[in-house]
Amino acid sequence: MRSTVFALLLGLALAWGAPLQTASAGTPDGYTLFTAGDVSAPTPGATETALMLMGGGDWSYDAFRWFLAKAGNGHLVILRASGDGEGGEEIYRDIGGAASVQTLLFDDRKAAYDPRVLAILERADGVFLAGGDQAKYVRFWKDTPVETALNAHVARGRPIGGTSAGLAILGGGGYGAMDDGSVDSETALKDPMGSEVTMVRDFLDMPYLAHVVTDTHFAVRDRLGRLIAFVAQTRATDDPQAVGLGVDEDGALCVEANGVGRFFTASSGYVWLVQPEGPPFAAPGKPLDYPAVRVTGMGVEGEIDLKTLAVSRPAFSGVASVKAGRLLNAPRPPGAIAAP
Repeated sequence: MRSTVFALLLGLALAWGAPLQTASAGTPDGYTLFTAGDVSAPTPGATETALMLMGGGDWSYDAFRWFLAKAGNGHLVILRASGDGEGGEEIYRDIGGAASVQTLLFDDRKAAYDPRVLAILERADGVFLAGGDQAKYVRFWKDTPVETALNAHVARGRPIGGTSAGLAILGGGGYGAMDDGSVDSETALKDPMGSEVTMVRDFLDMPYLAHVVTDTHFAVRDRLGRLIAFVAQTRATDDPQAVGLGVDEDGALCVEANGVGRFFTASSGYVWLVQPEGPPFAAPGKPLDYPAVRVTGMGVEGEIDLKTLAVSRPAFSGVASVKAGRLLNAPRPPGAIAAP
């Protein structure tokens, strides 16, 4: 009898969004909810427009504290399609600065139409898109009420962030990995218009990112070539103004409401700005040719203005080129060994 009563009370708590200190039970509706903190507590401060663009790997706690301050130190909602609620617990208990953290773990597109999911997003002071597989995010959220809710969240002047797969879909053009793979630089440069370079447009509408293609885990996975290929396809098919923005692991580009961003890192690394000059020489089944691609690296000492793409105090810069699908003269960070 006691267990039956407990189950009933737990179900009512979940239905009405009552605060829970541990993960909620799964539901048959395409998602699981995990909660840490008090979801009924008032938001201590005002929210602000802000972006936290994370490169995957370890989280910078300083970046997260900046982000939570932009959320008024209120209620954070994490969206993900793999994993569990452990990240939310880490934010709430170890990083601190959030009244509550709720994690929505999606396993089916139908969850994007669930009234409870939409109500949680409506109340969110900040939203964070976790890592994983961005193809699931596209399949679960594109052209659904969740897409509308995320865009509305930003339009209301509330912060949003993403790491790894979560950052991949924040740009105006994003690599969707829709073939269920993860294309490497060599393959992408050999055929940037090919079936393995699956770009997604007309998804999320983020401030200052309309013409930006993002990429993550950047230097450690040697992704400069593939980001150039992503930008090449985007310029050739959709947006002649497209540029690339890569973020190294353990780092986060934190962008203020005025479009100026600073880099935080849990270890080291850079933000990489990729600006090709003119249209690409790209055709289906053919390797890429791009005579001039400016690459600028920014570390913790610099700032980038996403309105103008001006970088102050760059750590390194130079002009690369792509010839017959081969990346040449790529600029490297100080102390890095040049590619053969």
